Amino acid sequence: MPVSEQMVQEIVKAVMAKMELKAEPTGKKGIFTDMNDAIAAAKEAQKVLRVMSMDQREKIISNIRKKTIENAETLARMGVEETGMGNVGHKILKHRLVAEKTPGTEDITTTAWSGDRGLTLIEMGPFGVIGAITPCTNPSETILCNAIGMIAGGNTVVFNPHPQAIKTSIFTINMINEASLEAGGPDNVACTVEKPTLETSAIMMKHKDIPLIAATGGPGVVTAVLSSGKRGIGAGAGNPPALVDETADIRKAAGDIVNGCTFDNNLPCIAEKEIVAVDSVVDELMHYMVSEQGCYLASKEEQDKLVATVITPKGLNRKCVGRDAKTLLGMIGVTVPDNIRCIVFEGEKEHPLIAEELMMPILGVVRAKDFDDAVEKAVWLEHGNRHSAHIHSKNIDNITKYARAIDTAILVKNAPSYAALGFGGEGYCTFTIASRTGEGLTSASTFTKRRRCVMSDSLCIR
Repeated sequence: MPVSEQMVQEIVKAVMAKMELKAEPTGKKGIFTDMNDAIAAAKEAQKVLRVMSMDQREKIISNIRKKTIENAETLARMGVEETGMGNVGHKILKHRLVAEKTPGTEDITTTAWSGDRGLTLIEMGPFGVIGAITPCTNPSETILCNAIGMIAGGNTVVFNPHPQAIKTSIFTINMINEASLEAGGPDNVACTVEKPTLETSAIMMKHKDIPLIAATGGPGVVTAVLSSGKRGIGAGAGNPPALVDETADIRKAAGDIVNGCTFDNNLPCIAEKEIVAVDSVVDELMHYMVSEQGCYLASKEEQDKLVATVITPKGLNRKCVGRDAKTLLGMIGVTVPDNIRCIVFEGEKEHPLIAEELMMPILGVVRAKDFDDAVEKAVWLEHGNRHSAHIHSKNIDNITKYARAIDTAILVKNAPSYAALGFGGEGYCTFTIASRTGEGLTSASTFTKRRRCVMSDSLCIR
């Protein structure tokens, strides 16, 4: 059953009603002033973690999950207050999703071949200390998701969080170490520095004890990681288009697209950033978005004001990223009621509010003459990121053609974008989607090395 915005709000209310705001932990477990010291501490912790059994690692992960749920509201509020981005209720749901659907040790499996010449095993082993760069858009969610998967694989991790989310990140890393100690694991399974900078990031990327770097962020961060000379997992930018053809349930498509676009004020990298629709359904789609889904139809003058406000000569205006539609409209002098969730307009694919990944609840609609034209426009708008895309169609051939053309790590059909992360859809959750380096949706197995163990002419019992 599709997850409607009403259902989302009901879940948020139910969760918040059951939660008590947790006090911020005292002490700073895993927090260092020097990056070299953080890496050294993580290295010592990894010596302990790597020899722990899978059951022992799973106990640590189970306690991280428990603490994440207990502190979901705290983490959500801290993230919004510190960064000014996102929606507290939606962030609570995201933390619960991380806690409940991020794979742990069950993702670490062994492959075996047994035959006349003996037994061969392929086992997953740890890299050691992993360096991780995390964003300000989903700071605690990404740290928790990474930590669960990396610890499951027998690794420890040193984070270089985005400086705009350092308070939230330190709280999260402290909580992870508390969870490990309470479950009988070592301290410093996750580490960071008090003041992360480009310099501390460079130290981490060049350090001899960091064999693998996982970067979740913009294209610049991923490029730096891939230029480090180390093995890199790069989760970069996306500009996911939502294509709507003439066979779609247009009313449902309008609801799904707006729900996905407005979730956490469009901060998830998988969220719908623009719409490409065939000519015959554009007017109907716009009608449902405006009349039923709380969308505000922006005039040409208002579009121009939005462009001047949200985009600067240096890039996106950070004061606009992750803000709700009412706030964005207020910035250009437009007053709207609280039920306005999204800003919509029709424009050409080159329009700056369409071609640029905004991470704001602004949806430009591009009109296409037919399905093939829609596919061509959507592929152009995705900019070759190979990250995420969406389609609303009942035509299997059209879905197949689009899937092959867009070639993204994620393709969601007839659902809001967040179904890709297991919310209202099947599958596991991750906040590191490595489209650029090809791993796709990362999980615990992503952070392991494959090792072949061969026993020749033995252990074959027939």
